[in-house]
Amino acid sequence: MAELTLDVARKILDAALAKGVEKKLKPLVITVLDARGCVKVTAAQDGTSLMRAEIAHGKAYGALAMGMGSRALFQRAQEQAYFVGAVNALAQGRLVPVPGGVLIMDGTSLLGAVGVSGDTSDNDEICAVAGIEAAGFKANAG
Repeated sequence: MAELTLDVARKILDAALAKGVEKKLKPLVITVLDARGCVKVTAAQDGTSLMRAEIAHGKAYGALAMGMGSRALFQRAQEQAYFVGAVNALAQGRLVPVPGGVLIMDGTSLLGAVGVSGDTSDNDEICAVAGIEAAGFKANAG
């Protein structure tokens, strides 16, 4: 089984940022968490707006906390708003249930999650997936 080392997290970060540049997206913040929910790396492009780092973290944290990509969490929030609201209250408001939080999988092993914020949620998710796949892992966006 692979490990989410700092070097691997940096590869994910660099590839996710490169995808944003390639697509000419608004400035992004990328956060990579390990399976415990600890920050491995976070970076913000120049010009990001206030709170983007917290949103990126919340997307990744929510994916880890619920064991599903934040796109699936978003869908669940639409179907079971009270449940997701209650879980977010238990998590002290740290879940951001919109696309852009993607689980990092090595086969069936969970290595961590990537959260991206700055552009549309769909574009944020595209960048997270690109970063994960560039590092040789499977992305589970939900």
